[in-house]
Amino acid sequence: MAQSSMSKSETAVRDQVTLTREEYVQLWKDSRLSIPPLLRIPAAALTAFGMGMSLGLAHGSKMAGLRFRAEHAHRLPTTTTGWYLYHKSKNYHLAFGGLKEGFKVGARLSVLSTAMFCAENLFDVYRGTKDLFSTVMASLAVAGGFSFWNRFSAAETARTARKGLIFGLAYGAVQDLLSLAKGRPVGYVEFIRRHIGKASQLEEKTT
Repeated sequence: MAQSSMSKSETAVRDQVTLTREEYVQLWKDSRLSIPPLLRIPAAALTAFGMGMSLGLAHGSKMAGLRFRAEHAHRLPTTTTGWYLYHKSKNYHLAFGGLKEGFKVGARLSVLSTAMFCAENLFDVYRGTKDLFSTVMASLAVAGGFSFWNRFSAAETARTARKGLIFGLAYGAVQDLLSLAKGRPVGYVEFIRRHIGKASQLEEKTT
């Protein structure tokens, strides 16, 4: 009896979790960028890591090359074998420095993008609508957390918040334009439409 009741409860939970085809299609349609959060957030994290890896690899290898050249400027090789070993060692330092900086920048951007997209989704769920205001609030929240973690001064915190505000406005506006193009409701646009409709109805009644 206990096993049968457990199997029934597991089946009920599975039925609640499983989406029908229509619900699945609607979930993709209603999500930001037409991608559900469970896929959009990891995709954003991987994209941010790839971008950070590329930037860090280029910058890290360049700085490692300059550092290696400065450290060995007073003892340059004088033989062919010496130059071969010099360039071999230099290439090793370039690769190691680039990979080290690449992983560091990639991980940092990945964490920041994950935090931003998770916060954006939380604001969407809390407010019950998807628009640029959730994106702006998420960007400012992540910028504030980043400033607090790095113990920035007031001026640096304000500069970081301004960058977060600009990013939130730009990225949120792009998402809203895509949502409008695909026929998805946008919070403040629907609010404006409702008030315009009420105003027009009042004018019709008065006339």
